Amino acid sequence: MLTQSGIRILIADDQAIVRQGLEVILGLEPDLHVVGAAANGGEAVALAAALQPDVVLMDLKMPKMNGIHATRRITQELPAVKVLVLTTYDGDEWLFDALRAGACGYLLKDSDSDAIVAAIRGAVAGEVHLDPHVAGKVLHEFNRVAAANQPLPPARPTAPMLLEPLYETLSERELAVLQELAQGKSNQEIAATLFLAEGTVKNYVSTIMAKLHANDRTQAAIYALKRGLARLD
Repeated sequence: MLTQSGIRILIADDQAIVRQGLEVILGLEPDLHVVGAAANGGEAVALAAALQPDVVLMDLKMPKMNGIHATRRITQELPAVKVLVLTTYDGDEWLFDALRAGACGYLLKDSDSDAIVAAIRGAVAGEVHLDPHVAGKVLHEFNRVAAANQPLPPARPTAPMLLEPLYETLSERELAVLQELAQGKSNQEIAATLFLAEGTVKNYVSTIMAKLHANDRTQAAIYALKRGLARLD
């Protein structure tokens, strides 16, 4: 559905001021185009079918049909449409229900406009975006499930494992940043913890993702946890 004209977006939120504000913010980007707005989940499903947007920005707590049910309907009936949650709720129940329903990302409404724009573009590119405040919960659940369902690794690495030394290229400082990133911390929080400038942390994160061939922060953190380069405290 993505054409040369840009990314087509449907906004679903029961607050008119939020819909209007998002439309203004996204309208500043030449490649983003808001094609419709829905005030509840039922409208979101109907408009998604009618307008065939590339991305739906989905609130969760809405009247008539909530965002979880709407997300499930859209992802089942319109698999090419990406649903990106944008909500005020960071509770486990909302978070995991939204991801199970097929959401490709989960952002909180206090995210800055650059993060929202990046998440929309990333969704179209097939990336998963999680707000730093909820990423730690997802990684913790991933770690728990992995530990419960997978055998423990051998005490000493086998030869094939030794052939995968990507993480050995990380410096001591990069490993420290990766550890904090795996906790779901934002660049600002990492900077405060490690006594670094926020811009420096941003550069470290970019370098880490490049060295680990990760598409986003979440993928880098999952790789680190699986390889034992970081742990969830």
